[in-house]
Amino acid sequence: MTPERIETIPAKLEDGTIVKVQVAAAGGRQDVAGGQILDLKDVGKAIEGLVAAVATPIHKAMPSKATVKFGIDVAVEPGQLTAMLVKGGGNATLEITLEWEPKT
Repeated sequence: MTPERIETIPAKLEDGTIVKVQVAAAGGRQDVAGGQILDLKDVGKAIEGLVAAVATPIHKAMPSKATVKFGIDVAVEPGQLTAMLVKGGGNATLEITLEWEPKT
């Protein structure tokens, strides 16, 4: 198994802003981004989809307060950045807390 190394690559936000993203690179001595600026919009779409999937059942439960914690890792696949849901705290990939206040 080849040890991972961290590379910093340029990535573009939807508004055109360029940010630097650190990615773990395994394997040979190859530039993981191939010298190109990768687009973060697919990562944003993945987060939006995840939020929508979690928000619908939370809305149906009608809590007074809801907190959702999750982690996203960004992986480089040929020519694009991909979001991966990863472990946050404890053993769960999603940590959801719902609270209901008594009605007075």
